[in-house]
Amino acid sequence: MTVMGKPNMLQRALRRLGSSTEELESEELQESVRASGAVPIKTCEDRQLVQLTGTVSNVTITPRAGHPALEVELRDGSGAVTLVWLGRRAIPGIDAGRSLKVAGRISCHDGRRLIYNPRYELLPSPAAS
Repeated sequence: MTVMGKPNMLQRALRRLGSSTEELESEELQESVRASGAVPIKTCEDRQLVQLTGTVSNVTITPRAGHPALEVELRDGSGAVTLVWLGRRAIPGIDAGRSLKVAGRISCHDGRRLIYNPRYELLPSPAAS
């Protein structure tokens, strides 16, 4: 039985048993995005100013035009965006598994979403809350 469109505890428990870990993590990330007021990554369009919240999935250093560039993949459960800091090799506190809030202008290039030199805020990791 549902109350005002919300599934009861048994329905939620059965759905969780039938879902993969990846699906459950995706749902949790999307809930935190909604709570923060950020935009889901999958809805972002080219050249749009956005505020995003998500979890760092990987960090790499990629040379661009002979200079280092720190690339961070941020996921929010709806999609992924690559954050690129030109001229950086590392940013203290930005590691895989860390939660971030970022703001900047998104660009879509070769099917990827990118934000160059975004403003960022380190958020408490989900395990710490």
